[in-house]
Amino acid sequence: MEIVYFETIDSTHKYLLNSIKSGSLSAPILITANRQEDGVGSRGNRWVSLEGNLFLSFCVDLKQLPKDLPIQSTSIYFSYLLKEVLDEEGSKIWVKWPNDFYIKDQKAGGVITVKISDKIVCSIGLNTKSAPDNFAKLDINIEKKELIEKFIKKIRKNFSWKQVFSKYKIEFQKAKKFSIHYDNQILYLQDAMINEDGSIDINGKKIYSSR
Repeated sequence: MEIVYFETIDSTHKYLLNSIKSGSLSAPILITANRQEDGVGSRGNRWVSLEGNLFLSFCVDLKQLPKDLPIQSTSIYFSYLLKEVLDEEGSKIWVKWPNDFYIKDQKAGGVITVKISDKIVCSIGLNTKSAPDNFAKLDINIEKKELIEKFIKKIRKNFSWKQVFSKYKIEFQKAKKFSIHYDNQILYLQDAMINEDGSIDINGKKIYSSR
């Protein structure tokens, strides 16, 4: 996978999406920057991008992904792979459904994915060096270049969804005391059951990670 480094960028997510759509860049490719001025978070929110933290976006062809991976749960898949890389380095980070990184009870980052034709664009923001008020910073020290290289190696191993989900659904129990925003509502995960495709059943609704 080609890696393109920027010192400053408006948003790795916006840049890569536009570049893939225009054909100026092609998969597989990863974009990262030291400073991001207009980061994108979940539900269209802005992600506060403090200098030196991890900001990256990458694009892969769908045919490169495990055949059993539900497309609507790619954010779960990639967030858990990065969590495993960090876990192997000694971090206690965990993934709150569907795609948020937490240290204890505070958010430290998140993942968003977008399908474009036969490709997936995945973007990750993680507070590796510093964090805004009420957010967490990664609990280990690791160089961004090393982290990115180890993450790419983990992706290349092409673990099946079944392998990843068997571990993720155990970790899902940690999220039971939290809530999520869905359709302008706050829903409590203590009432949720997770399905084999990564979706949850809660209050009679089936909700997928993509939104």
